[in-house]
Amino acid sequence: MTPALSILVIDDNQIRASIIEQGLRDAGHFRVILVHEMDGLVRRIAEIDPDVIVIDLENPNRDRLEHMFQVTRAVQRPIAMFVDQSDAGSIEAAVEAGVSAYVVDGLKKERVKPILDMAISRFRAYSRLTAELEEARNELAERKTIDRAKGILMKTRGISEDEAYRLLRKTAMNQSRKIIEVAQSLVIASGLLGD
Repeated sequence: MTPALSILVIDDNQIRASIIEQGLRDAGHFRVILVHEMDGLVRRIAEIDPDVIVIDLENPNRDRLEHMFQVTRAVQRPIAMFVDQSDAGSIEAAVEAGVSAYVVDGLKKERVKPILDMAISRFRAYSRLTAELEEARNELAERKTIDRAKGILMKTRGISEDEAYRLLRKTAMNQSRKIIEVAQSLVIASGLLGD
């Protein structure tokens, strides 16, 4: 981990925030920004644009937790959240909201760095999985479009599936386009023509 990380600490309790700040500074992180005001939090996060967010909620009630979960959904950053007490529902909501590390009753200066490191690692792993899932979905959608285009060609031209694919590929090469682009154009045109 690089000490050049910009870390935002959100905590309305200045004493607890100073514990986190000192733990981060002891670990070599000097770009630490403290925010004690909870109003306009998403806007403040956007203005500060931190690499990592640490949220400390001393005794969160349900509304306060939900507000923080809404904030975490809005920002795509590694987030470590410290709370003094919790229940299964809060933990599940935290995970669904994208909190990378949810620590119950564990605010100690020497624990801040390892928890932060874990939050960053989990966020990166989750981001990789999300990107891979999106890529797989896109590939599946492209495959379906190409299959539809082949079906249109097979029906209208009376050719085999292999011949339909070769025709799509040849057309794409002749037009310096991707096969998916030719397939999308064919599907759209077919839909307009009512075939």
